[in-house]
Amino acid sequence: MAYSRLLLLLIGVITSHLPEVQAAPIDFWCYSLNRRVMANMIEELKDNMAGCVGSDTLSSPVQLPKVGLSMAEWENKTIQQKRSEVIRSLEMFRDGVHGAKNQTTVECQTRLLEQLGTGIANYLLIVKRLQLQNDTGTPSHSVVQSSSQTSLNKVLDMFGLLLKGKLEYLAIDLQDSVCKVEHGTT
Repeated sequence: MAYSRLLLLLIGVITSHLPEVQAAPIDFWCYSLNRRVMANMIEELKDNMAGCVGSDTLSSPVQLPKVGLSMAEWENKTIQQKRSEVIRSLEMFRDGVHGAKNQTTVECQTRLLEQLGTGIANYLLIVKRLQLQNDTGTPSHSVVQSSSQTSLNKVLDMFGLLLKGKLEYLAIDLQDSVCKVEHGTT
């Protein structure tokens, strides 16, 4: 598991310095197994929390985006709107985790928040570098702050819901357009 995280981190670092290379491996979008492997970071962080006294209670709350999903609303959005909503949600998680990390005095908690922040940054790279036709880049305004949380465990759970919900459904919506074109199976 640590090897897959290291590999994804290296891909992100390398591609962030090469603008002409797309940071999102097409396999992330086309194969759910790859997304599940990457999402395993949440369980690894929870396992690491077990050996970290006082790691669950954060000294400052993390502002969380709305991660719930109404399929009727989701289906009425364009791919660009869905992508913008996922990006905005990831950015809100990133900002909240960064703020909590800056406020903590527990060394173990700082490491956990740094690891989570790195994972969020990887997802942001993948989603932002996704090339969509007719992408106007207009941000979605449907992401609203739904709560704040001082439990790192609950923050991880909410992040997992974002990955299993909106991000996964975005990937499903992209299957026909991105995967068939990229793999020559149009």
